[in-house]
Amino acid sequence: MLVLPKGVRHMPGYLSRTEQEALVEEIRRVVQAAPLYVPAMPRTGKEMSVRMTNCGTLGWVTDRERGYRYQPMHPVTGEPWPPVPEALIKVWCEVSAYSHAPEACLVNFYSSEAKMGLHQDRDEQDFAAPVVSVSLGDDCLFRVGHTTREGGTKSFRLKSGDVVVLGGEGRLCFHGVDRIYPATSALLRSGGRINLTLRRVTVPAS
Repeated sequence: MLVLPKGVRHMPGYLSRTEQEALVEEIRRVVQAAPLYVPAMPRTGKEMSVRMTNCGTLGWVTDRERGYRYQPMHPVTGEPWPPVPEALIKVWCEVSAYSHAPEACLVNFYSSEAKMGLHQDRDEQDFAAPVVSVSLGDDCLFRVGHTTREGGTKSFRLKSGDVVVLGGEGRLCFHGVDRIYPATSALLRSGGRINLTLRRVTVPAS
């Protein structure tokens, strides 16, 4: 039996097929308003293998010149990000155990060759809020470690409709995507995987 680090929860099949299909249509509308683009790593300018966009009042972006950050507008179009779909707000309210709404939803599209190296989500001001991740489309091999690079990692398969929460002691656990398993889902017409990552960025006003 796979034992995950404290604070890391995997909820297989959290969304039904009908809910997944409806959410994909919502994300298509997000992408129409805020097109997918190819982000670049800080300093090196190396392009990431995923394409991304955001929805919410803030969006996570990265480029060679200014690095990792949140901003209220699309880096290519200059337009504000579209709102987070209500279906995702519902998931957040059900699984986050956090009383304030998410401010950002990062939308990552993985082609069959894309991957994501081990990293921490630490560009936010409020680590009391969890990170909530929703998978749509093809399966992936997800890797999670601890809050330092020591102590080893564990990998498990994420399927369409799965939800992962990193909260509490697990909020700053390293995590990444080792690979995509092509043609394991028929949810997306052209294949691939969409990952939706909900985050609270700022500390709520008291």
